[in-house]
Amino acid sequence: MQQILLHNSEPIQVEAIVRTVPHQRIVVRGVWNGQTVFAKVFHGARAKQHYLRDLAGVNYLVAANILTPSLLHKDESSIDGALAYILIFTAIADAVNTEQLLAASSQQSRFDLAVKLVKVVASHHQANLLQTDLYPKNFLATTEHVYTIDGDGIRHYARLDQKTALQNLSLLLSKFDVLDIESWIEDLLTIYAQTRGWNSFPYRANVPQLVNAYRQKIASMYADKKVFRQCTDVNIHQYRDCFIARASDFSNLLIPSETEKLDALIAKASLLKGGNTCTVALVKFDDADVVIKRYNIKNVTHRLSRMFRQTRASASWANAYRLKFLGIHTPKPIALIEQRDFNLRGKAYFLSEYIEAPDVATYFAQIKDPAVSDEAVKEIVQLFYRLYLLKLSHGDMKFSNIKMLGTSPMLIDLDSMQQHHYQYFALKAHAKDLRRFMRNWKDDTSLYNTFLQAFKVVYVNKSPLIKAQILSD
Repeated sequence: MQQILLHNSEPIQVEAIVRTVPHQRIVVRGVWNGQTVFAKVFHGARAKQHYLRDLAGVNYLVAANILTPSLLHKDESSIDGALAYILIFTAIADAVNTEQLLAASSQQSRFDLAVKLVKVVASHHQANLLQTDLYPKNFLATTEHVYTIDGDGIRHYARLDQKTALQNLSLLLSKFDVLDIESWIEDLLTIYAQTRGWNSFPYRANVPQLVNAYRQKIASMYADKKVFRQCTDVNIHQYRDCFIARASDFSNLLIPSETEKLDALIAKASLLKGGNTCTVALVKFDDADVVIKRYNIKNVTHRLSRMFRQTRASASWANAYRLKFLGIHTPKPIALIEQRDFNLRGKAYFLSEYIEAPDVATYFAQIKDPAVSDEAVKEIVQLFYRLYLLKLSHGDMKFSNIKMLGTSPMLIDLDSMQQHHYQYFALKAHAKDLRRFMRNWKDDTSLYNTFLQAFKVVYVNKSPLIKAQILSD
């Protein structure tokens, strides 16, 4: 797409397509009337409805004096012979969406940005506005200001009650890193109340629970549902005898979908692990090193027991995306391939990128600098606390399942990982993970004690340490 022809104005010279929602919307950056702009192009069966809703949202923000990019022009165009509707906005110089800033900033910078976002959302609520699509990417930040974008998600209420407003605020807070919110939440709630001019805050105690519930729900919708159907991140191919999910990031790799070809590659490859139930091989595709994990069917009884259940390969696929979504290091998922016979599951394969990195035991045996070792211990313990707060259990925390990228830990072997919905089971499973991890150091008293001290410092809530019997009650 080089330009967008408008019915009532000069065309937009397109520089880049920023976002595409199939059959609904295209967002482009370009030049119109000599200035840099962003344009939303609404097309498809509900084009006018989406266009009018976005326009109404922009008008609500402007009426409430909430910063948003200026709407320069409204127009119409044609896409594939059908009418399309256009909104053209000014481009804010040096603005970056806050999702990118949060990923790249120091902790103090992230907190400062979180404060700004909370104040902006408080101003929404003060004006009886609700941003229903409340993601950090729907805000632009410059050095001085934060702008609200995406009028399509803005709803106006005659009166926005405190309970609804706090549910919306909790949705925003759920998008921040779980360790950050654990430290910041009380300060952010105080700032929100001050911005609203509230003297009483009856629902304040509900917010941490709401934040956790939203985070878990959104992560589950993504990892357990979205990545098993066609979406921006994943391409799906489904046949009578086979189900294939491929990561869009690795669409250039020529990976065979036929299980016979995959088996032949595994037979010739370097085996990382062999066994009756699972075979792991390192295979090269083009210039990329790929790990293929094949989950074998041992016998007829085993196949009958696995036919109707989620395969371990699909559990690994879902959990890899879950960790990616939650900001926890794990090798990138590449493909999921399942044998199916009229939708009954058989042999399955999980493919992921190969990362050359030592396991945690090898890493500590090699490190001579105490400062580097202490930093690695801290980051590993923070990983465990993050998993606890997220109610995630790994299921097999032996040293070989934790790789080290510098001082940063990376989890592998995710087929036993579980997302728990109840605190009782989450605590029990986390304590089991802790006990298994600490057994790795039973012959290294110094490292065991270093980890123990770090757990005492990092874990604000000591109940998992007590449950794991690595700390006395």
